[in-house]
This record gives sequence, C-alpha cells and structure tokens, in this order.
Amino acid sequence: MIDLKVNIDKLEGFVSKESIYSFEQQLLLHQGSLLNKTGKGNDFLGWITLPDEIDEAMLASLEKDAQDIAAQADIYVVIGIGGSYLGARAVIEALQHNFAGLQGKSGRKAPLVVYAGNNISEDYLADLIDILDERDYALTVISKSGTTTEPAIAFRILRRHLEQKYGLEEARKRIIAITDGSKGALKKLANKEGYKTYIVPDDVGGRYSVLTPVGLLPIAVAGFDIREFVKGALAMKHLVTSARTIDENPAFKYAAARNALYAAGKPIEIMVNYQPSLIYITEWWKQLYGESEGKQNRGIFPAGVSFTTDLHSMGQYVQEGLRVIFETVLSIEKPKRELSVPLEADDADGLNFVSGRRIHEVNRQAELGTLLAHVDGNVPNMVISLPRVDENTLGQLLYFYEFGCALSGYILDVNPFDQPGVEAYKKNMFALLGKPGFEEQTAILRSRI
Repeated sequence: MIDLKVNIDKLEGFVSKESIYSFEQQLLLHQGSLLNKTGKGNDFLGWITLPDEIDEAMLASLEKDAQDIAAQADIYVVIGIGGSYLGARAVIEALQHNFAGLQGKSGRKAPLVVYAGNNISEDYLADLIDILDERDYALTVISKSGTTTEPAIAFRILRRHLEQKYGLEEARKRIIAITDGSKGALKKLANKEGYKTYIVPDDVGGRYSVLTPVGLLPIAVAGFDIREFVKGALAMKHLVTSARTIDENPAFKYAAARNALYAAGKPIEIMVNYQPSLIYITEWWKQLYGESEGKQNRGIFPAGVSFTTDLHSMGQYVQEGLRVIFETVLSIEKPKRELSVPLEADDADGLNFVSGRRIHEVNRQAELGTLLAHVDGNVPNMVISLPRVDENTLGQLLYFYEFGCALSGYILDVNPFDQPGVEAYKKNMFALLGKPGFEEQTAILRSRI
C-alpha cells in the first residue's frame, strides 16, 4: 500500500494544469528510458531494481552484523561523505529519539550512531576522539575508492585510534568496509587486514545508494527495521515504474510540477518540514537533486527550511522577497508521541484558547496557515504528505524522490547520475596542498590568492 501523496492544488494561478500535464508524454518516454537503460547515464541505473534484489541472505547478514556491533559498542561511527552517509543519517534521525545523544545506554536500545569523514574540521575529529576515548565503539568506512579526501583522512585517524585502544586483532573485528567489489585503495586494505566487507554495486552512484549496505547497515545498527524500509521502497518502486499517468504516478506529478514551475521562472525549490527530526531528509534531498540536476548552467536550486523555526528568520524572505521560489512541504499527518497544551489559571500568555489541544494540532494549523500566507504572497506551494514517519513510509519517500529526480533530470536534458563539477574544488585543494603532479597548477593558484 502506498501512503505518500502529492498535492498540487496550490499551484493553481501560478502554472496552468495544462502546462503540468503537458509533460505526461515526455515522462512516459523517460520512464521507458530508465527501465530500458537507454537514457543518459544508463551505466548507473542499478538503483532502480535494488528493492527487488535485496535478498534474505543480505538482510540476515546485515541484521547479524548490527547485532554484533550492538553487543560490543556503545557508539557506532559511520565514515563517509555525500551519499555515503546522508541517506542513512536521514532515516536514522527521522526515526530515533530527538535527544538520542543525551540518552544513557539504558535509554537506548542500540548504539548511538555518529558521523565522521563528512568534513575536514580538526576540531570535530579531535572532539570525536575525546568521546571515543571513553566509550566502546566500532566503525564502518564507506567509500568506493578509499581515496576521497574527507573520509580517507577520518579513517586514517580513527583506524589508528581503534588499533591503539583495542589492539590490532580486536580493531580488525570492529571495522566494516563498504566499498568497491574488486578495486580501489579501501578494497585492497580490507583484503589485507581481513575486514568484513560489503559491496557498493558498480552501477549505483553514492546519492542513490541508501538501499545498499551503505544505508541499510547503519539503519540496522541504529535499531530500525530494514525489512520494512525495503518493503516501503519496493511498493513505491512498483508504482512509479508501472503507472503511466500523472494522476496515478506521484513521481510523474512531482517531476512535472517542479519543471512547470521552473519553466515559469521559479528556479529555486525550498523543501519545508515541520519536524526537526526531518532536517536530514532535507539534507539528503538537497544532495540528490543538487548533484543530479545542477549541470550545463541549468537546474532547479534545492534549498531547505525548518518551520516553524525558520518562519522567524527565512520566513520574511519567503513571504516578501524575490518571487523566484516555490515551496514543497513535507507534511506528516500523525506524530509518534502525544503531548497537549496545559491550562493555566491566570492565562498570562494568552494561550488558554489552545489548552487541551495536542501540540501537533497547533503545529498543523501553523503549517496550513503558513501555506496560505505564502500562496497569498505569490509563492507556489505543493505538498508531499505521509500519514506517519516509520521505516515503511521512509522507504516509500526516498525511492519516490530518487525516481522523481531521475525523471526530472531527463526533462532538463542532463545526466542525473554524474557529478563532474564536484572535481573542481578537489583539484584546487590538492594543488594548494602540494600534491605531487599538481606543481604547475599550484603556482598558478598561489599567484591568485
């Protein structure tokens, strides 16, 4: 059963229904190109069939490793950057207690998942080591090549720390590598050291990898049901790969609506959530769409806000700034917890009119009121709704976004599965650090600083 819905009613007056539905035949062609592997980037389409291909042996192995890690570690470090950590983090933070980091071991049923290799901050790594000095931990390093700068530095440091803390043999048992099946520096090291290894398929790019061990192992270690997550993704996969109209296919509807808005002069999409736990869903979405579409001087710029918090900052710009934006609201119908507003005898804050009401009801009315205010301020809004946040609905949501992104990239006539622009900063960084082979570029760059 599919729980996710896409509502485009509040686009009326900004783009015509005809302009949205005019994409339908094009979307059918792009759906066929994806399924038949005839479009741009067709050597990176393995993600499409992942929900069908995750078998019992894989799930059982991941669950067994998660249990073993939980038995030996209070903290589990995921080393990776971009798609190598964002998908897992998005799901884990959406599902876990909002203050999981402050819960004692007795309050958590699984290790606390923390992240490294997603930045090059000396303070961050040093602070992490302070914590790891005092706690039992295990780690997973995720990299196809093993040479991506940020995770490679973090792994070099934490591997040494782990070996010094536990000894070489025990450290090897506390490291799992998720990497290429046959080549690369990390694969070579894993073979040499005897690390447990999972494979990232050659035809699955990082930002589409959440349904591989890249995402599934950390989610399982965090104590969540990866079988339900896969089941949700599989249900969405069956729908978006078979439904042939915009009304029936939510990925069609989303891709068509956002491209109609783009054509109408709205090049900035702001993802809106009303739950702090969904912030990393937005961060994952930003990488997925930004890295997939931002090419050849085209593409919708993905931004994100967390309401109602950002209504007291970015809300002013959204309401009255440049009219080049549209919003996509991620709306959750039912919260995981229950809490109501109490009654106060003196009503000093004037809030007795909402006493006895659930906090979620207040939040919900803020969401609806904001949507109407922004539409009145000439900001188109569409809504992606889920009845609840759990493993199944998150599986649906992430696969929906992936398929919608591929379709949208094809509408833009770009390859949604490469990222050539990411290499520019790396080349400059290597040259400025004096990496052998970059001497000529080093001199040029230093003359410009």
